[in-house]
Amino acid sequence: MASNLALKTDDFTDKVLNSDQPVLIDFWAEWCGPCKMIGPSVEQIASEYEGKAKVFKVDVDAEPDLAEKFGVLSIPALLVFKGGKLVDQMVGAQPKQVIAGMIDRAL
Repeated sequence: MASNLALKTDDFTDKVLNSDQPVLIDFWAEWCGPCKMIGPSVEQIASEYEGKAKVFKVDVDAEPDLAEKFGVLSIPALLVFKGGKLVDQMVGAQPKQVIAGMIDRAL
């Protein structure tokens, strides 16, 4: 995982809630097969949407408080925030275009 995508609990308010762009968060874990499947797509989306949207990854083992705060029980879980509010979410591995569509709807 690209380390610049890692999101820590302490940075959540500043990087997500106060963002002037839509934010996609991928809740994942190292041991999760489906998470590893979509990882490259999430990283590609982060590059492709640079300047239009922000993309972060939250390791649920390292940041359990964030996972609990948003009721993440199954991973991968993808959440989209806009204007500090949760506007879209999905659980499970999805094709890149489906994930990108979540951001597109928030733009």
